[in-house]
Amino acid sequence: MSLADLEARVAHDLACVHPGPDWTRIRLGVLDVVIVGGGQSGLGAAFALGRERVSNLLVLDENPAGYEGPWDTYARMRTLRTPKALTGIDLGIPSLTFRAWWEAQGGTAGWAALEKIGRRDWMAYLRWYRRVLALPVRNGAKVTLIEPLGGAHRLHLDGGDTIDARAVVLATGIQGGGEWHVPGFIRDALPPHRYAHTSQDIDYLALAGKRIAILGGGASAFDNANHALEAGVAAAHVHIRRAELPRVNPIRFMEAAGIMPRYPALDDAGKYRVMASFFARSQPPTSDMFAAAARHPGFALHTGSPWTSVADTPTGVRVTTPKGEATYDFLVLSTGLVTDPALRPELARVAEGVLRWRDRYAPPSQIANPLIDAHPYLGPAFELQGRTADDEARLAGLYAFNYSALASHGLSAAALSGLKYALPRLARGVADALFRSDEAAILADYEAYDEVEFSGRWSPPLTEAAA
Repeated sequence: MSLADLEARVAHDLACVHPGPDWTRIRLGVLDVVIVGGGQSGLGAAFALGRERVSNLLVLDENPAGYEGPWDTYARMRTLRTPKALTGIDLGIPSLTFRAWWEAQGGTAGWAALEKIGRRDWMAYLRWYRRVLALPVRNGAKVTLIEPLGGAHRLHLDGGDTIDARAVVLATGIQGGGEWHVPGFIRDALPPHRYAHTSQDIDYLALAGKRIAILGGGASAFDNANHALEAGVAAAHVHIRRAELPRVNPIRFMEAAGIMPRYPALDDAGKYRVMASFFARSQPPTSDMFAAAARHPGFALHTGSPWTSVADTPTGVRVTTPKGEATYDFLVLSTGLVTDPALRPELARVAEGVLRWRDRYAPPSQIANPLIDAHPYLGPAFELQGRTADDEARLAGLYAFNYSALASHGLSAAALSGLKYALPRLARGVADALFRSDEAAILADYEAYDEVEFSGRWSPPLTEAAA
């Protein structure tokens, strides 16, 4: 099967399952839904809403077309970290899966030989997915502020444009619920040209021949170490606070044991228990990327070596750890992110009223974690909820379909392995809310409906006496 054959198959499959015309009531100048973010979650949300017969929508992304999300921007791993057979944004349509796309070009033997999905192959698939589904995406559109209007929201874009929508889905990925974390002692001590977070565009070629230090023991630390060494960096030293690297990946258990699809069924105590363990365990680096980095003679791993201070000196950045001092030319921070709606500038008008986990649940002291407590306490369809009735009214129609959903919905909105479960919940919830807001008009039309469907005529047979 060629790619053209596959695209014909997709068209046929969609025609077989197409649910029919839209049912929402068009409001002049107001979209039903705006999805902020055109990566895998945003594209999947647009398709899922279309399956619910909600297509008066628009996807906005601040990046150029084809460069949404991390895959061809700041991600530096060679492959995805998830098993190749996992599905998600296809929504159960086989012809839309990555496997079908791959086999249309590389054949079944090529699929059998593939160990993991290359990150750039995944981005190529996402570009194809967007094109073959003709999803409405506007690129170069950065949302700077979301203004509640009462029954709708006005999105202010960088450049001055505004768009009004009844519902807004924040499909803004890993960083979309807060910000990438830069430890204060680093930010306060160093000028910006001395360090960068792994989420930034780092010109490793310009660092060729230099010594860099990487803070953090997660997968991205070793992705960046290998990438830097391949670009000609003389030395890449990874510092972690743990005595040894984590070896167990709890996500693999979540995928296999029902936790991922059934997490929302847990009560608050169960959810908090899962998340506290997840945060404490951390996620190990992938074996292949650790091995790739370690093969370079300039690679070094320093365990039990948190940075206690940094200082800018004429010869470089001096890093102090419990084991001593070392000087590097540049620092790379693989320090993760902090989730907090108050950190999002687009939510400045409503963030104060967002209900948080700390407002609803007091965990046992031995597992209490302020990072979890700061997460928004979301409703069953990823909707932001308010601390008061007034807050609830201002937040109505806002959905946090990003990593800030972690505490409420588990690995879902910003995790490939959870999207197959999260997308239907989101789409049903958004569609239900739109339906409820149109309920009076829809039910009035239903009661007035009088379109004739049966046009047959019947005459009683003649009785014997009448004959």
